Amino acid sequence: MKRFALEKLKKWKENKNKKPLIIRGARQVGKTWLMKEFGKLYYENTVYINFDKNETMKQLFGRDLDISRIIKGLELVYSTKINSENTLLIFDEVQECAEALNSLKYFREKAAEYHIVAAGSLLAELVAG
Repeated sequence: MKRFALEKLKKWKENKNKKPLIIRGARQVGKTWLMKEFGKLYYENTVYINFDKNETMKQLFGRDLDISRIIKGLELVYSTKINSENTLLIFDEVQECAEALNSLKYFREKAAEYHIVAAGSLLAELVAG
């Protein structure tokens, strides 16, 4: 199963017309491990953002959805350069920050070159409900 999931993520990475990817699933099934392992294996740099009880990130995304400002803010907070070609952005527990979830469509429309994988244990309920 692990290899199958990593292969699917690798194919997503290679797709020239990729969208931010959302991984849905119950709690404690390995979503976070999968995203981090994927970043470790296939990217030079990974920025892991967990929105659960993370006021700094909620403020960063809550101000507005200016993608260049968000990227600069992430670089500052995580002390790393985010390169759209070789950096994976992981948005974990994204359901905890509606603005971050909403930002995915702005990344798609205005900055599709960024590689973003998002996950959350309650997303199934949010999407369905």
